[in-house]
This record gives sequence, C-alpha cells and structure tokens, in this order.
Amino acid sequence: MKRVSLWVLVSLATALGVGLAHGKECKGASFPEQMQSEGVTLKLNGLGLRQATFLKVNVYVAALYVAQTSTDANAILKSNAPKELVLHFVRDVGRADLSKGWDEGFENNAKSQLPALKERIEAFKGLMADIKTGQRLRFVSKPGAGTQVAVNGTVKGTIAGDDFARALFSIWLGSSPPNPEVKAGLLGGECG
Repeated sequence: MKRVSLWVLVSLATALGVGLAHGKECKGASFPEQMQSEGVTLKLNGLGLRQATFLKVNVYVAALYVAQTSTDANAILKSNAPKELVLHFVRDVGRADLSKGWDEGFENNAKSQLPALKERIEAFKGLMADIKTGQRLRFVSKPGAGTQVAVNGTVKGTIAGDDFARALFSIWLGSSPPNPEVKAGLLGGECG
C-alpha cells in the first residue's frame, strides 16, 4: 500500500510540475507562465511567431516576460523593470542571417539611436552563433546593468546600457517589427 501511495504521489507531483513548467505553447515550443529574474517574478506577457518572406516561413517563437503584463508596447519599452525575451527557433538560422536580421531590426526601429549604439550592436552581433532547430536565444534586460545575452543556455556576455535594451526590445515591440503577428502575439494576442 505504501509503495502504491508513493507512486501515486510521485505521479501526481510530476503531472502538476509539468503543468506548471509549461504554461503556454506555440509551434511545439513551451514556455512557463512565469520565471524569476533579478529577484523579480516575471510573467509571460505573450508569445509571438516570427515568419519570414512572402511564403511566411516559421523562424522562431518569441516569448516576452515582464514584471507587469501589458498590451501597450511603449509602456513595456519604457518600463524600468527587468524583462526577458526568449526566442525558440523552429528552423536552423545561420549567424550571417541573424546578423542581417539584427541590422534590419535596429535600422527599422531605432534609427535615430544607431550612432550611439553602433559599437554595442557590433558587440551584440559578435555574441551570436549558428542556431539550430530547438535552440534558444535569451535576452535579459537588467536595468542599470545591461542586457545579458545567452545562446542555447550559455551566457555569452552583457551589453551595457538601458538605451541598448530599449533599442533591442523595440525590434519586436517598435513601430516596424519583423512581422505584425510577432508583435501582436507578444502583446497578448494569438501565436501563429
């Protein structure tokens, strides 16, 4: 009887734990409803699907975590609280294509800031690697400390400046996101 009870408890705990660990899913990528960052509980604001070309090829699922959920992109960008963006790739993307995407994103959403950000953008791009299906990029904005960059679970470095963090997050939340659906999803809409 003891063995059966223990098995039931372990099974129940496992089932509940899995349910808590995977709060939302899109295109096979699962994300928890919340996570800890800098001693702050961040909540999943939304999931967005990045699609490329006129063929709408799925590239990655983006997950945005914030201290205070919002449907207002400007409020999120201006917030002085930690925030986190996770990109789960659903296809292979080479380092050169990532670099091109970063250049376009910064140009389209932070053009007036480019002179001040140029060296940091180059340092940021230097942290990138070829990304395979199932791997993740993670950007953690730590106000006053910079933006930590992790590639597939390995922290590669931190880029200084709250201005850089705002410019980086504006790639998805600014006026010209890579595709409208990714921004809408990150702001609480449907993912893909």
